[in-house]
Formats: sequence, structure tokens, C-alpha cells
Amino acid sequence: MLLNARAAFKPFPPDIIVDETVKAIANFEFARRITCDGIDSVAREEFASLVHHWVVRLGRPLVIEGFKDRLDKELFSTEWLQKNYGRKVENVRDLGKGVNVPFSIGHYLNKMPTLAGKINPSTFDKSYIQRLYLKDIDCPAEWQSSLEQMIAPDLYYLNESPKPYLGPGSSFTSQPECPRTENGLPIARAGDLMSSLPADMRAQNLMCYIGHEGTYTPAHQEMCASLGHNLMVEASADSLENGHTTQQGSSVWFMTETKDRYAVGEYWAAILGHDIDLEDHFSQLRAWERAPFKTYVVEQKPGDLILVPPLAAHQVWNRGTRTIKVAWNRTTVDTLELALGEALPKARVVCRDEQYKNKAIVYSTLEKYSKLLQDAPITDHPEVKSLWSDFRRLFKLYTNIMLSESFTKSSPNHIEFVEFDGNVTCSYCRCNIFNRFLTCPWCKTSEEDAYDVCMDCYVMGRSCGCISKLGWVEQFPWKDLTERHEAWRRQLIYCNASASNHGNQMPRARFPMLTVARAQLGRKPVAEICQEQLLLRPRTDCKTGRSREDDEEEEVRAETPPDSDDHDYVQGRKRRKVQRPKRKISQTRALCHHCKDTEPIWKLATCSQCNTQYCYGILFRAFNIMPHQALERPHWVCPKCRKICNCSVCRKDRTMVPYEPVRSFVGHDTRKVADPRSTDSLINMNLNNARWVTMFGSDIEQRLMKVQHEENLKRSEALHEAQIILECMQPTPNGDGVQAYNGTENNFDDIPVDPALEESNSFMNLWQDTMAT
Repeated sequence: MLLNARAAFKPFPPDIIVDETVKAIANFEFARRITCDGIDSVAREEFASLVHHWVVRLGRPLVIEGFKDRLDKELFSTEWLQKNYGRKVENVRDLGKGVNVPFSIGHYLNKMPTLAGKINPSTFDKSYIQRLYLKDIDCPAEWQSSLEQMIAPDLYYLNESPKPYLGPGSSFTSQPECPRTENGLPIARAGDLMSSLPADMRAQNLMCYIGHEGTYTPAHQEMCASLGHNLMVEASADSLENGHTTQQGSSVWFMTETKDRYAVGEYWAAILGHDIDLEDHFSQLRAWERAPFKTYVVEQKPGDLILVPPLAAHQVWNRGTRTIKVAWNRTTVDTLELALGEALPKARVVCRDEQYKNKAIVYSTLEKYSKLLQDAPITDHPEVKSLWSDFRRLFKLYTNIMLSESFTKSSPNHIEFVEFDGNVTCSYCRCNIFNRFLTCPWCKTSEEDAYDVCMDCYVMGRSCGCISKLGWVEQFPWKDLTERHEAWRRQLIYCNASASNHGNQMPRARFPMLTVARAQLGRKPVAEICQEQLLLRPRTDCKTGRSREDDEEEEVRAETPPDSDDHDYVQGRKRRKVQRPKRKISQTRALCHHCKDTEPIWKLATCSQCNTQYCYGILFRAFNIMPHQALERPHWVCPKCRKICNCSVCRKDRTMVPYEPVRSFVGHDTRKVADPRSTDSLINMNLNNARWVTMFGSDIEQRLMKVQHEENLKRSEALHEAQIILECMQPTPNGDGVQAYNGTENNFDDIPVDPALEESNSFMNLWQDTMAT
């Protein structure tokens, strides 16, 4: 596509035939379905294993159909909604104008036939069409209670432990009864780790979505890499309701696999010109058809429960007069690992708020599981073994959190203490802050309006206008956190020793003390980087906008002779040049090797081998290197010494292999969401890196395939290490191990451009049962 252009919104026609569309497009495939009746034929734990294997490990969407005949039809109906919640006022989203409009639920339900009736094959793509979507509203408590009895606890919202239920899979179990504590609590894992938090800290994400023909949810990934669940509880039929003719309601889902997330993100940025992390673009059918990855399609009808894998991009298009869905998210150990390692760093770049308090969930769940396991007998019960396994993985996450917050041997002289309540967020990226952070004593206007910045943002150069001299704050006494770490470490060591004495084959693991793990880290923690940068970065007066560097530069100008200007002429004769005192300038400023701009030294990364300096903006856009990746290395080696520099001078060196960026960044105006007092000191996030991505003239499609291939190799290695059997794939025609593009054309010229920018075993039984139906 053209530079600075992006794909436009193009709605789906109301007469689209989903079955024919999927059969006609090579990279489209229907998502796998299983039935409620099929689930009843297997043991409860086998069904849970199936879901975990298919949705989490393989990262593929799964549909459970058949709830329509099991739900209370009187309860899940528009009549019941009108009677009990009809007067409740909610915000309806006007998708065309991007604004919220207050509607009572009853009024919106009454207007749905009219809204849907205005959209037909001749008007569906008109810009004046109203698309009013009643989304993200609280689920009625009565519905929540009813669904809790119908959905397996492993899959339901805020589940704390196994409990009886009446839905699919509740018939029988092949396992003995789960051991219990002295208080009668099951010694087993929770289905949703959000339940570990106190009630006032939990994210309320059990929501209802009511939409008509033409409403939609843009392509996105579930927040914080959580597992998504979406059940259509009611929809209109081809019938007559209250004097209005209604059309059959359904929702069309376009979904991807977890393993394709890098290729999906790159395709969205490089080809469509949008960022998948912003959830602001509904992709047209032609773009999905041309995508170099597999797309799973689901036409969701009443009674269909869709399970969405973590980090798998998907979008939804509503059809017919009315669809009513209930959706929720779950947090597990698997999703926490993905969130802390991948999803949250990406969300931080685009300033997408973190609602799930992931680090606090790790801490609270460790506390809960530790108490349960203290009462756990040494047993081979699968639930207890799984609980120990999750406890080990959570402990590893907690260790990483503690390491990231570790200071150098010399801690700050003063650290303010604020008791943890789960409500402190970063003023810039809006992430939830677990323990340590920085606060500005000068920008504080009130107790509620303090400028607090997380350590990760500060390392990226984000802060208030003061930039430096910020104060440290912590929400837990460090001694308490380290004592908890040591207690849980000893508990794990005791578990391994006891299991070995009883002949159990426990996985070998090492649990070093925190101080030992810190010494073995091999890089600087984020807290240590912040300590260093607080000393290097100059404080700027918020009122005058002046810093220490400005004063030093004025001193240099004052000491420079007035006749040193290269363009100063008197009586037609050019005056002699006078050298500027470079020595004093070089103490505070230096030249970026790549872009040749002069910057303050603290804004440059200095090579430990050749002292060459690069600005962080160039490292980010031209080399896909974030600031922390350079700052955390005690001996950072620059691209020039690594023989990968792609600047104009180094590209002439035949020994160089210029780095080709493999990640596109479309640029974001973070000022729209960050605190108005904020500033970016190291990287201008408004700028994209299209220049560097397209500099080498590499084929975008081949680059996408390269990214896909690299991630497939990483996934295969991870599965192999976990001793998961892999399928043997047929060799590709090109013989290079990279999956060939399965579209019919190699260009994307037929995707319209946005006009606004144009201007500028039992498992097999379940599958077989589904296939038979």
C-alpha cells in the first residue's frame, strides 16, 4: 500500500452467504465445533483437557454448540429484559460517529427492527447508516446465576474452585474426590485467577452485547492475553414480533490462531496501516481473503459458546434484527505468562489501560495456593499435582517481578510508603502498578492528582515535564515481599523433597534465593536502570521549561567569540572562522551515528566497544530495539560493531549486513490518552518506521512469511520441550519450510484506502460426534 495510507472500513453485505464464502476462499476454514451432547459422553476432566489442549496449547478457537436447548428460554428473552431492566439507562455506542448515546434498554430493544430494517443490499455501505450497538453493559445478576449452573466451572467467570453444576460435562468423572482442607475447601486450582483478588479489586468483565444488522466489534485481541468466552443467549428469528417483521439473528466471527499473532500484527500494520493493539479497525472481507495466515470463520447462532484463544485476533459482525450475547474473560497461569511477557509491554506502547491487575493476581494467587498446599497430603491426585505445577509457575513469575523491582546495593535514601489498594495506575500508559513507582513532587496538585509513572515508562523516556528528580514510592514493605518469596521457595523445595521420598517423578527444578537469582540475572533490572537515569537526566522547571543543559549551553554561547559565525560578513569580506570550544559542548551533547542529529548525551545509547552513539528513536524505528534493551546491558554493543548498521555510510561497507526491520510501527499520538503533563524524552511515538521497513525494497509478503516462520519454529521448540506430539506436515512446494501464501494474487491494490488518509482419544469421539451432525 501507499506510505501513510490505510485500509478503509467496508461493511459486510447483509445477503452474504457464509458457507459459500468459506468454501470459495482458500485460507478460510470453519472453526472446530463440539456439541453439548458429545461433552456429556466423556468424563469431566477429559473435557477440561480437551479445551486446554485445543484452545490454550494449540491456540485455536473452539465452538460448543447446543446450549440453546438447555438455557431457560423465559429468562433469556427480550420480554424478560423489558420487564426487569427496560427502564435502565445505558450508553449505546454510535459506531459511525464514535460517540455514546444514552438509551433505556427497553427503548433500544423496541427500535432494533427499525434500525436493522434500514440496512439492505442497496444501503448497507452508505455512510449515513446508523449503527447503534448496546455493548459492554453489565450482565443481569439473574443471568449470571443461571449460567453458573450451566457452564463448566473450569470455564466460568470468577470461578474459585471445582463445584457442582448441571451443564454439559457434569454427568460423571473418572477421578477420585478431590482432597480438602480442614475447613472443607477443595485443594484444587481456580478456573479464573481473578477470583484471588479481593472483590473491590476485581475487573468486572461479565458483559452483555446487544446488536442489530451492521453493528460490529473491530479486530482485536482479548485484554491482557486472557481467554475469551462468548455465548449467544438469544436472537431474533424470521417471524413477526410486535407488528414488526424480524430477520434471523446471528454473528459472523473471523478468528486467527495464537501462533499467528506476529504475522497478524505485521499484516495489520504493514498492509492495512492499522495497529491491532488499538482495536480501531474492522477489516473488510477482501483484506481477510488476502491475509497470509489461516482465518477461522464462525457463524454464531443462539446456543453457541465460542472460546477465544489468548492473543488470537478476531472481529465480529452482527446480522439480522437482533443478537444478544453474554461474554466474559478468564485469567489463568497460561494467560498471566503471556500477559507479563508479551501483552502488557505491547499495551504500554499504545497506552492501553490494564484492567486486570496481573501482578497483583500473581501475588494473591500465590498466597491462596500456598495456604491450600500447606494442608495438601502427598498424593498422586491429578488436581493436587496440577496445583503444585501452577504454584511453581506462579512463583517463577513472582521472582521475575521481584527481580525487576530490585535496586542496586545502594537503595534510595528516601522511599515513600503508600499502602497497596490496587488503584495506583501509571499517569502515562495507564497500567496498574503493583509495588514500586516514581512520583513527581512538583507536579502534584492534590492527593488525587499526583503524577505517578511506572518504572517501565520512565525507562522509555516517559515522564512529566520535570523529567528527573522524581521520588520513589512503594506499596509493600520490601522486607515483607522478600520474606514471602523465601517462604514460598522453601515450600517448593519441601514439596520436591517429599515427592522424591514417596517415589513420585517430580520435574527437576531449581529455586535459588532472590539474592542469588539477582546475581545470576546478567542484566540490569528496571529499577536499577531508573536509579541510573534519575542521576543522568536533567530536571526541567515545569514553569519555565528550562533545564541545567539549557543553562550550560548559554554559558558556551557567552564564551564563544562573536565573530565565530560562519556567515558573518563585513564590507564584502568574509571574516576568519573561529573554532567553537568543542570540548565543553561534547561534555553534554553528542552526534547520533545514524541520523547525524546532535542530542544530549543522556538521550543517546553509547557502545561499550567503540563509544559510537545512537539515539533511541533510531534504535526503535530502524533496529526494533526498545530503550530498555540497550540500557539493561552492562556492556551494550552497537549495531555498527555488530555489523548490522543500516545507515547510509555503513551500507557502503561490504562487511556490513544491514538490519532489515521486521516489525512495522504505525505511530501513535499518545498525548490523546496520557496525562496532559506528560512528555516523551527518548522516542517520539508519533513517527512511524515505514521509511526503514521499505528502505530495502524487500517484499512485504516475504517478510510476513519470515516472521511467521520464525514464530512457528519457536512454537515447535516449546511444544517439543513440553513433550507435546506434533503433526507431520506435508512439505511446501518452495522447499524452504515456509508456508506458501495461499491467496490468488500477490498485491493488495484492490483493498480500498481510507479516504481520510488518502487526502493526506475421547477427544476424537467429540470431533466425530460433531462431524456426524
